[in-house]
Amino acid sequence: MTQLLETAIQAAKAGGEEILKIYNGHIEVETKSDNSPLTLADKNAHLAIMDFLKDTRIPVLSEEGREIPFEERKNWDKLWIVDPLDGTKEFIKRNGEFTVNIALIEHGVPAMGVIYVPVTKTLYYGDKVNGSFKEIEGKKVQLPINTGRNSFVAVGSRSHMSEETESFFNELKEKHGEIEVVSMGSSLKICLVAEGVADVYPRFAPTMEWDTAAGHAIAKYAGKQFTDYKTKKEMIYNRENLLNNWFKVD
Repeated sequence: MTQLLETAIQAAKAGGEEILKIYNGHIEVETKSDNSPLTLADKNAHLAIMDFLKDTRIPVLSEEGREIPFEERKNWDKLWIVDPLDGTKEFIKRNGEFTVNIALIEHGVPAMGVIYVPVTKTLYYGDKVNGSFKEIEGKKVQLPINTGRNSFVAVGSRSHMSEETESFFNELKEKHGEIEVVSMGSSLKICLVAEGVADVYPRFAPTMEWDTAAGHAIAKYAGKQFTDYKTKKEMIYNRENLLNNWFKVD
């Protein structure tokens, strides 16, 4: 597990370096078949990550290689799930709130997750053996961190605030009084709960497996719950339908 974690961290950082080369220059945007944006940074990061992960001989499901049929995937007991650039809209806006996400899944359950924030060089990672950590410039702290705050904090999406989310927040206000709502891009929303900066992140809008798998692992091994709203159980991965149900992290 330790060697695989080190490989995933190196892969995430290499992907991040490729992203920054484009981020600090000219960003050209294509549109994918689902009308979501795609940049050269997505493609280059994907290739850099694959260079590292191929030596593990564990199959990879990536946003940039999503066409692998379920008939092939369903027999994978173990796989990597990768989003080479999570938060492409944040990347295009140049607000720094985008990440590289790499997760290791075993029998549908996240066993390890790495999230790297290229602009701030912040690293989040967690696994079933050692727990979860946040690392900046070599300084490592275990998650969750005791922030000592008294207020109840909920995480909301900057780009995807729905009626259901507003209703959920209103219920929280009835229960906790005034609540603080923090907005953040990409998988960093999950990291805020794992870190202990926030108490809950409800997501009542579409996401894909590669958007959540790494964050799920980090939250899970920080002692948090990642609940599929439809099944009322922990979310599982490498499903036939890669579109996630609504979920809650708390």
